[in-house]
Amino acid sequence: MTITLTEAAAKQIRSQIAKRGSGLGLRVGVKNVGCSGFAYTYEVADELHADEQRFESHDATLLIAPQSLATLDGACLDFVTEGLKQSFQFDNPNVGNTCGCGESFSLKAGAGKGAAA
Repeated sequence: MTITLTEAAAKQIRSQIAKRGSGLGLRVGVKNVGCSGFAYTYEVADELHADEQRFESHDATLLIAPQSLATLDGACLDFVTEGLKQSFQFDNPNVGNTCGCGESFSLKAGAGKGAAA
């Protein structure tokens, strides 16, 4: 199971925690939603839940629930700036298609077994 993050993503995670004044890391997940099926979720986490996996890189921490692990396996989290928009974005090899607005995605056939329900 591999999930990585870029230096830009790590810097943004550290910045959000510093601005907030506390936090352990960024909790990321996948939920059923949208026109294509799934969407990513993000929140600053204060604690590690008993069933979560912890990934660390560039002095930043990602926390991922077990039901999202298969969907995110092999993915890389980046933080990008496009014009005035700044956001976390996954480069996820398990994604088959994304919707027109880019907010949701579907999985490749056979990818993400055990994905979020």
